[in-house]
Amino acid sequence: MSAPRLTDTNLYLRRLGFDKAPPPTLDTLCQLQLRHTAEFVFENLATISGLPVLIDLVSIEDKVLRQGRGGYCYELNHLFYALLLELGFEARGISGRVVMNQPEGSWTARTHRLSLVTIGDTRYIADVGFGGMVPTAPLLLDSEDEQSTAHEPYRIDKQTDGYLLRAKVAGEWRPMYLFDLQRQEDIDYTVGNWYVSTHPESPFAQRLMVARTGDGWRKTLNNGSFAIHSMGAESQRREVADVDELMGLLRHEFDLQLPESPGVRQALARVIAPVPV
Repeated sequence: MSAPRLTDTNLYLRRLGFDKAPPPTLDTLCQLQLRHTAEFVFENLATISGLPVLIDLVSIEDKVLRQGRGGYCYELNHLFYALLLELGFEARGISGRVVMNQPEGSWTARTHRLSLVTIGDTRYIADVGFGGMVPTAPLLLDSEDEQSTAHEPYRIDKQTDGYLLRAKVAGEWRPMYLFDLQRQEDIDYTVGNWYVSTHPESPFAQRLMVARTGDGWRKTLNNGSFAIHSMGAESQRREVADVDELMGLLRHEFDLQLPESPGVRQALARVIAPVPV
């Protein structure tokens, strides 16, 4: 897979709170992942609006760094991977099968992108594009111990065919995604992105999903259901049933600049419309 090159690394680093390039250390990787999930929102406004999701690096940079938008794994983790390479990390892209909210033992399509990062002789997975349950710290690959983050604890179970990432939610170890270390090429991500963004059975084409992290909290939006999940406290939830209110929420709670497209407003109206009885 050809190594992507950023067109404006300095802008990217400034958005993440760095005035110069940090060294490729574990501490840097931890800071990058924590800050990235807080600064760049997970969102799928394009897919619910029927707009194309371009995953070449130039298009992602323009959308995320300059247009005030976010993206999903094929965008955010591609951007993050390119930054890691620019900073001198040893990294490569891998892929996974999302099994969150699926029955135990489910085997789904490869529709998730993440990165494998090696520092010295130690391997980590780094992921900044897994929606409302994105890990906010790199995770040791070769350990099945519980691993703490600034948010939920995670663990990686070794499987016959690879690994299973779990998160501890409400005292329960819930499966997030299966993954392996198989080499991926750009075409693999192109195929996965095409399915995720266009297939009528893809959840990304059916419902609005937005997520962001912060100091001790996560904010999530699923269609019109908005929640603030504070660590160690009960979640605050409310339903949004008005398009203008929803657009305001996206701007103020998630700091998103909405695209100037009538299709976006129509899509937002559709996802919060009452379900026919």
